[in-house]
Amino acid sequence: MSAPIRLLLADDQHLVRGALAALLELEDDLEVVAQVAAGDEVLAAVRRHRPDVALLDIEMPGVDGIEAARLVVAEDLGCRCLIVTTFGRPGYLRRAMEAGASGFVVKDTPAAQLAEAVRRVHAGLRAVDPALAEESLVSGASPLSAREQEVLRAAADGASVKHVSALLRLSPGTVRNHLSSAIGKTHTSNRSEACRVARENGWL
Repeated sequence: MSAPIRLLLADDQHLVRGALAALLELEDDLEVVAQVAAGDEVLAAVRRHRPDVALLDIEMPGVDGIEAARLVVAEDLGCRCLIVTTFGRPGYLRRAMEAGASGFVVKDTPAAQLAEAVRRVHAGLRAVDPALAEESLVSGASPLSAREQEVLRAAADGASVKHVSALLRLSPGTVRNHLSSAIGKTHTSNRSEACRVARENGWL
């Protein structure tokens, strides 16, 4: 019998992480070798435990799961990344694939399908929720530039233009221009609505 597929689970919700581990451990060919609760712990855990597949939530403390996937893929440690998230947003799927993730499924995926997604990813194939893939194709790419996304993220919690300009080392006028452009591209009337629309679409 071949060695089991070694898994790392990254999710900041302990109960969810534990439930995922319990479900996956029921499969004879899968073994959970590490668990972490923050995105910035993923790379160190991959280096230490050498999993074959990392199952990453998106919204975690530290860096998010998409950035964690990018870091893992960049190091070429032989670990493939599968995003497992509550947030099935087309923009998230697109960004995850661009970051080098091999798969993207939502957390309410049946256990047998999740296990099969892990096997596909381990085999070098893609495993993407079909409905989400179709929605991603229909919705298209994010209309926001990288700088507009950066400014919206910095302003998302109601930070002042002055604060955002200091944080990003941009002039207040440049920050206002980027916010105005983002508001126009998201067809909203103010920056809080622009942030909401961008988040709902997975553009941030």
